[in-house]
Amino acid sequence: MNLKNAQQEVDAWIKEHGVRYFNELTNMAQLTEEVGEVARIIARRYGEQSEKESDKEKDLGEELADVVFVVLCLANQTGIDLQSAFDKKMDKKAKRDHDRHHNNEKLK
Repeated sequence: MNLKNAQQEVDAWIKEHGVRYFNELTNMAQLTEEVGEVARIIARRYGEQSEKESDKEKDLGEELADVVFVVLCLANQTGIDLQSAFDKKMDKKAKRDHDRHHNNEKLK
């Protein structure tokens, strides 16, 4: 599935199951909340914080999917073609960063 299809799928879900999109500020707050949930899992599972028993059942993939869902909502409601924006970003990164990291001693 590409991003364009994902945006269409989210839009169809909103129209079928939701009343409407939350406004942009609400979705931005929701995105922040979802990113926080991802950060919590990563800090405890891969970082130095102790993982609580209640955190061990958390599904990182599901939390990342929550982030993607809200990003797709924001793209839809602000008229962004995320596939086009992503393709443009990848092209820019490929040109700008082609050799950038190859000589980084920290990555060896």
